[in-house]
Amino acid sequence: MPVLTLLWAVPAVGALLVAALPARAPAVSRFVALGVALVTLVVAVGVAVDFDRTGDRYQELETHRWIPALGAGYRLGVDGIAVALILLTAVLVPVLLVAAWRDTDGRRMRVYLALFLATEALVMVSFTALDILLFYVVFEAMLIPMYFLIGTGGGPDRARAAVKFLLYNLLGGLVMLAAVIGLYVATARDLGAGTFDFPRVVTAVADGSLNLDPTVSKALFLGFMFAFAVKAPMWPLHTWLPGAATEATPAVAVLMMAVVDKVGTFAMLRFCLQLFPDAARFFTPAILVLTVIGIIYGALVAVAQTDMMRLIAYTSISHFGFIILGIFALTSQGQAGSTLYMVNHGISTAALMLVAGFLVSRRGSKTIGDYGGVARSAPKLAGVFLIAGLATLSLPGLAPFISEFLVLIGTFTRYPVAAVCAAIALILAAVYVLWLYQRVMTGPTNPQTARIRDLGGRELLVVTPLVVLLIGLGVYPKPILDVVNPAVGHTLSTIEQHDPAPAVAENEGAR
Repeated sequence: MPVLTLLWAVPAVGALLVAALPARAPAVSRFVALGVALVTLVVAVGVAVDFDRTGDRYQELETHRWIPALGAGYRLGVDGIAVALILLTAVLVPVLLVAAWRDTDGRRMRVYLALFLATEALVMVSFTALDILLFYVVFEAMLIPMYFLIGTGGGPDRARAAVKFLLYNLLGGLVMLAAVIGLYVATARDLGAGTFDFPRVVTAVADGSLNLDPTVSKALFLGFMFAFAVKAPMWPLHTWLPGAATEATPAVAVLMMAVVDKVGTFAMLRFCLQLFPDAARFFTPAILVLTVIGIIYGALVAVAQTDMMRLIAYTSISHFGFIILGIFALTSQGQAGSTLYMVNHGISTAALMLVAGFLVSRRGSKTIGDYGGVARSAPKLAGVFLIAGLATLSLPGLAPFISEFLVLIGTFTRYPVAAVCAAIALILAAVYVLWLYQRVMTGPTNPQTARIRDLGGRELLVVTPLVVLLIGLGVYPKPILDVVNPAVGHTLSTIEQHDPAPAVAENEGAR
């Protein structure tokens, strides 16, 4: 059974079905979209259950002719890293659909929900594509539904935020297109015929049959890396994110930061490192400098924010810095931590952004100073807000802690200065999270916050699975790490990198 095709075809067909429903029946659109997302979740769980962590590197392979004249094919397959991110996407989308239940009016609801499902379909293809051209096509195509989602509802400046999002990412895509063409020309020269077959190109790079000139290799690496750094987003290419996350509805902001942006970091790990290993090693010091700056910058700017949603957006810039830091530490602990961080960041950001969105919808303001004493009138909301905030600062026992710990340990073994500098953000995270909670949830209650109602049934349905995952993966992350570690080992082996040997003091070695 072509399960990977089902993985994207179910939400794609569902998007068309929801878009075709009568505009006068928004309730039907909601339930149909949720049903489609749940079916996709079942398929994703099936992929995860069937995945053999001791088996072949890429599994559930599907290969069909697509554009033979260009050497492009419909090639799908998954490794452990892709499986983890597929599960994250499949879990979050139904949660977000329930959270977005009342985001817009009846006539626009079906289009709004259809765009959610279309985005999910394209993200699923991006995580499973083993053809470079196919990946590029869906990498660009997912900008279309996201542009309309950002511009559909939310803040008054949403149209400008949507355009900025689109322009930044289109620029990144155009640079990547030039690099894709350059790589194709190189394969045509050295392999007898041009190809976009990713495993074949990686093998050719590893055995030397694809002999890229060092200057060309560096230029192609930068082309791919630029596009992924915009998507991620990585400092200083991040400036589109705060506006888009603040002006979009909370559900769309989570879809963007927790799901779509992960395509950028996933692609760094898969394409940048494995297609251009020498260039990746050459640029690693510069990338580490940028990521450390981004980690500290995002945390510092978050501390200074007065807008609740903008604060959360800047925390994500800091967290994406940690993810990229772990990728380019080029150690097994760093890359396993980065992959786990992608999953845990998605869950913690979803919890914090959605519960903040519920709060803003009640008060009608994103300004932190307009709140105070909410815990008295809405204790459940305050409790979930606290758990999500503590997860954001990586409190031990909650899911993000172990991933951030692995990234820092993996980085320290090879780049200790970078790890120490990045650890400064841990202190800053405690400052902005605890300050936010104190200003919003504690202190004197004003008349507006005294009337804020607590979480209702639908809202509890949204946040409960997220809280369970934050606690569950914080206590027992082994299932994900067991799936991810073999894929990380394959990646490091492909680029001929090994974990540094532990340093032993001379006098201890003499004993």
